[in-house]
Amino acid sequence: MANVLKGKKIVLGITGSIAAYKACYIIRGLIKRGAEVQVVITPAGKEFITPITLSALTSKPVISDFFAQRDGTWHSHVDLGLWADAMLVAPATASTIGKMANGIADNMLVTTYLSAKAPVFIAPAMDLDMYAHPSTQQNLEKLRSYGNHIIEPGTGELASHLVGKGRMEEPENIIRHLERYFSQEGDLVGKTVLITTGPTYEKIDPVRFIGNYSSGKMGFALADECASRGAKVILVSGPVQLQTRYPMYRRVDVESAEEMYQAATSVFPEVDAAILCAAVADYTPAHVSGEKIKREQTGDMTLSLKATRDIAAALAKQKAGLCERKVLVGFALETQNEQQNAKDKLERKHLDFIVLNSLKDKGAGFRCDTNKITIIDAEGQTEYPLKPKTEVAGDIVDRLVEVLNKGK
Repeated sequence: MANVLKGKKIVLGITGSIAAYKACYIIRGLIKRGAEVQVVITPAGKEFITPITLSALTSKPVISDFFAQRDGTWHSHVDLGLWADAMLVAPATASTIGKMANGIADNMLVTTYLSAKAPVFIAPAMDLDMYAHPSTQQNLEKLRSYGNHIIEPGTGELASHLVGKGRMEEPENIIRHLERYFSQEGDLVGKTVLITTGPTYEKIDPVRFIGNYSSGKMGFALADECASRGAKVILVSGPVQLQTRYPMYRRVDVESAEEMYQAATSVFPEVDAAILCAAVADYTPAHVSGEKIKREQTGDMTLSLKATRDIAAALAKQKAGLCERKVLVGFALETQNEQQNAKDKLERKHLDFIVLNSLKDKGAGFRCDTNKITIIDAEGQTEYPLKPKTEVAGDIVDRLVEVLNKGK
């Protein structure tokens, strides 16, 4: 991605949260990308981080009060609002969110917000109970309705859709939101992308199934990455407890390999690309018991399995029969002869490229927040170091954009 933050003027609002120290990392990241940063801090914010530290990082005096303490100079919130290309409030406490939502202009930060002509990004930071309270949620909805951008962290594997959301998003991801906003490339605008993710569960009886350890994290990171670049994302997900940060064009939740097959093949004609990230079961029980199988009745048990339908092969066949060009991306998780097996799959299933990761690489594969991949296509392969799955998603989508552009 181009250095879209170079020369941008960013007002960074800091409030009284324990996460205030993370503002230092945000400042460093913005300045590293060429942005100019002016800090506006609330009185409570100064209890958590000193203006001297912030001033040293930005090379600018920190603004906190309406009048400068030394000489009584008036700090114009109107001028600040006009100066900024964007305003970022991070961390944003429940108190500040409430004031911003309801126009309570009792400090420099809120008056600057009310005067801002530029886009405003807000990164909430509070405990879960405060975040989940109806008043906080109503205030966030108000801010969204005013056109503000609310930056919330992912939810991981925890069951509740609110768990983790009170915690402020990590600095690098906050900066990525700004980069995406200012990106003039819009490299997936006008494109529709199908992404399959998560495991499939193959029923043995009403309470047992055959499954795998896939968490869906990689696929959800890919969905967010594509959506952040302007794509309409159709997300077909196996049974996981995850939520995307960006709105999906369509989300289809499935359980079995057959359900995922039906969902993927039905929408494929309307997409420009498909990323098959799901860990689909290769086999499913030939017979499913309608009642729970009792050990006392069966003793040892032998399961008869039949092959599931191959989603990648089916989509490749559809692709060959359609007039318009489509990009098909596969994944390979291998434990032996990794590269050769991935290349065989690439050719056998007529993929444009395949993403290989190995269970032998520590920190890669199922249930991890990081991944280490190799992208393989007909021209060769590119290896990437271990990195967070959010960044891995960026690498994969960068390659997808390249392939899509080759067809122009």
